[in-house]
Amino acid sequence: MATVVTGIGCSHGPQLKTPPAGWSERGMADRRNQALEFQGLIYDFASLQARREDFSEHCTPEAMQANWDASQTAMDRLGRHLAAADVDVLLIVSSDHKEVYGDELLPAFAVYWGEDVAHVPFTEEQLAVMAPGLAEAARGDVPAETVVRACHPELARYLIEQAGGSGFDVAASRSLPSGRYANHGIPHGWGFIYQRILGEECSIPFVPVFINTFYEPNPPSAERSYRFGRALGRALANFPQDLRVGVVASGGLSHFVIDEELDRRFLTALESGDEQYLTSIDPALMRSGTSELRNWITVAGIAAETGMTVTSTDYRACYRTEAGTGNAMGFVTWSRTNG
Repeated sequence: MATVVTGIGCSHGPQLKTPPAGWSERGMADRRNQALEFQGLIYDFASLQARREDFSEHCTPEAMQANWDASQTAMDRLGRHLAAADVDVLLIVSSDHKEVYGDELLPAFAVYWGEDVAHVPFTEEQLAVMAPGLAEAARGDVPAETVVRACHPELARYLIEQAGGSGFDVAASRSLPSGRYANHGIPHGWGFIYQRILGEECSIPFVPVFINTFYEPNPPSAERSYRFGRALGRALANFPQDLRVGVVASGGLSHFVIDEELDRRFLTALESGDEQYLTSIDPALMRSGTSELRNWITVAGIAAETGMTVTSTDYRACYRTEAGTGNAMGFVTWSRTNG
């Protein structure tokens, strides 16, 4: 039988791939943004700044460098944690920013069950039209040349079938749509895990799990995300092949406006296994980039179902403007409590 032996949660925001000298470019975009979402309301930059405290002390070169250095150290630790677990396959849960699925069909949950998937670099033309500060970061999500990454179709199909028996009609993709970049490639939420955490040369096969965290009208609730995770956990535990499985939550924490209170409460709930909190987070709080908390909630459900608990957490609130915009970075490990 398969055994879930380890897990990690890792943010994948642009500030993890762009040294602090480049964070101001995203800050310039924040200042022009008329729809900054924070605690269920929408602000332009000036009104957000008026509501919040002054975060200028967190945006000095020294403060930003400290956050960058600590985040890089934390990601190195996550990589060592996964390597030490010696897994046979990874289940990576992340959110597609309409890079693959679009308005033609936008599934709440989807599992890819093809034999392999392309990990494709961006063209110079594609990089040239990206929003300020994103092109350099995007290079950190992809290899220099296309890599074909192995998947695990038998496990993926089993998860789809078993989830159906648990009340989840999961969309099944055996061939990814061509997507925004017309390359049928895996998006950044999955690519980043290979490029930065596992290493570009890593050959561990994986099962991509998609959650629509961003887009109305069908992002799943916190409770639905958690129950989905528990359903996946049951299926993983019952898979008949002898596999060591690792699970990964990719994305989050709060952004593009940082909410430290929400983040710290969320991490505390992960540490304590607080199911009541994790299943009751107001959807109004999980908007914009903060919506990616759903990926972590799903992995928390898998962990609860398979006997894993949080063994370490790191948190860095990477501010880039005085109004508190930026990306809060979370780095978490789960391990089995019974060996």
